[in-house]
Amino acid sequence: MIGKIKKGSGFKGCVNYVLGKEQAVLLHADGVLTESRGDIIRSFCMQTGMNPDLKKPVGHIALSYSAVDAPKLTDEKMVQLAQEYMREMKITDTQYIIVRHQDREHPHVHIVFNRIDNNGKTISDRNDMYRNEQVCKKLKTKHGLYFAGGKEQVKQHRLKEPDKSKYEIYTAVKNEIGKFKNWRQLQERLAEKGITVRFKYKGQTGEIQGVSFSKGEYTFKGSEIDRNFSFSKLDKCFGDAGLNTVGNQRQTAFTPVREPLPTQGKTDSPLITGSLGLFTASSPPADEEPNLNLRKKKKKKKQLNCKHSINSPFHSKNVILLL
Repeated sequence: MIGKIKKGSGFKGCVNYVLGKEQAVLLHADGVLTESRGDIIRSFCMQTGMNPDLKKPVGHIALSYSAVDAPKLTDEKMVQLAQEYMREMKITDTQYIIVRHQDREHPHVHIVFNRIDNNGKTISDRNDMYRNEQVCKKLKTKHGLYFAGGKEQVKQHRLKEPDKSKYEIYTAVKNEIGKFKNWRQLQERLAEKGITVRFKYKGQTGEIQGVSFSKGEYTFKGSEIDRNFSFSKLDKCFGDAGLNTVGNQRQTAFTPVREPLPTQGKTDSPLITGSLGLFTASSPPADEEPNLNLRKKKKKKKQLNCKHSINSPFHSKNVILLL
């Protein structure tokens, strides 16, 4: 059992959708005239006049069940479950219709209700997504309904965007996370699949506190894809190796690859090739390498002056280079 909640501004489009489907059946109605679709729509609209300030008075909930439960889900049982769901969600004392659709292999009904109750008060939608999840779990347990085994049960070929991209990312990360030793390797592999990994940093520090994944025009936080895809949980999959690349030195996994300096030949001057030997120098010591800040938004760029003393073939004194 899965509940999907939507809110809208017009009853006409919503009612025409749920009743306009082929083989749609109006199972139950309360507080509205049902002689025709027009009567249903006018009944809903009249009550919205009691609270004209509410911009989205239309409540629309789709309750879907597993095909495994189909034999036990008679029309009467579907109405019972829908009404019990509404009570648990505090959707009471208002107009509503319950319509069953049979255009899919899994049983499902649509509930259209007025968010302005019979007394003109607004039915709260506070935390409705969280409450919806809890109520569905409660009813599945109470009525012995089927619990799916997780995202693996989803028919991905039937998904539409953005859910399609979300499940493609889920599948790719799930299949690849155990094959690599650090974030950089995982990033490179996912990039081959058209998936970009981005990190959220804490303030102006280099500490990472979140991760997101992008595919095409859609971007999702890791925890939005799956509760186990938060940065902290994914980072643990790499063990100590993961910490070495994303701990205090996390730039290892996210720093752009830097071009290596040309290798000096045996006969090359240690000064650098150039007309005066003043424009090319050997690499600065490792401890003087600039520390790249990888944050996208950086207000100021740090300038680093490295001084090196070299012997010029044209002067007896040392020449100071400013890089």
